[in-house]
Amino acid sequence: MFESLDAMPIWVPIGLVVASLIAGLVDSIVGGGGLIQLPALLLVPGFQPVQALATNKVASACGTITSSITFARRVRPDWRMLAPVVVAAFAASFGGAVLAARLPAGIFTPIIVVVLVGVLIFTLMRPELGSRPRDDVGSVSFAMLRGLALGLVLGFYDGLLGPGTGVFLVLGITLVLQADLLRAAGGAKIVNVATNLGALAYFIPLQAVHWPLAILLGAANLVGSYLGARLTMRLGARFVRWMLVIVVSALIVRLVLQLFGV
Repeated sequence: MFESLDAMPIWVPIGLVVASLIAGLVDSIVGGGGLIQLPALLLVPGFQPVQALATNKVASACGTITSSITFARRVRPDWRMLAPVVVAAFAASFGGAVLAARLPAGIFTPIIVVVLVGVLIFTLMRPELGSRPRDDVGSVSFAMLRGLALGLVLGFYDGLLGPGTGVFLVLGITLVLQADLLRAAGGAKIVNVATNLGALAYFIPLQAVHWPLAILLGAANLVGSYLGARLTMRLGARFVRWMLVIVVSALIVRLVLQLFGV
């Protein structure tokens, strides 16, 4: 494996920077950027899957921190509801990362495809989904409990695999915490910061991160995330919904092709 950027063919860092910029843009809108960035890292000669996963988490963390700050300045997050999701997601993501280092991730791909098809059908059949916040969240304590469960499930998934976590978070926050799509997109970024940091709490001591690449891709992801967050706030919930449909469709196609070795 290349230890420094100087030892790499020039096409490797250039291609990865372009992929990371696009991934940050897509990820900050509705999630799914890992589907671009992670496969690109897996193409680096000599890279092990766990190294690609760890390096991807550093770059993604730079992007999600940027987009979450940009969202929080314009769309005030409900910390009372989000805090349980964030805490649970951090802890569960660490556990998922531990398992990821020991398990072939491909065994879960068929399950993810089925879930994503369900997400796509549900979103298309509910045009009013997330168009406005709902008041029927029930008691605050019960809503926080639902948020805790959401954080545990999706935090573990992100630490273990990752593709589509942002999509699942946007949909989960919309349905479980009854937020509109714009607030759900902002909340998803905050939770995604926690899942990235939770996984890195395991990967960094494991020395699995390729730091020169991680810093380079982190900068590219940061720029893409900032642009995507600004675009989302300007265009609103309708834009988020259609991006959700497009990204989920792309995820399904990519994972099905992966199943058939394409």
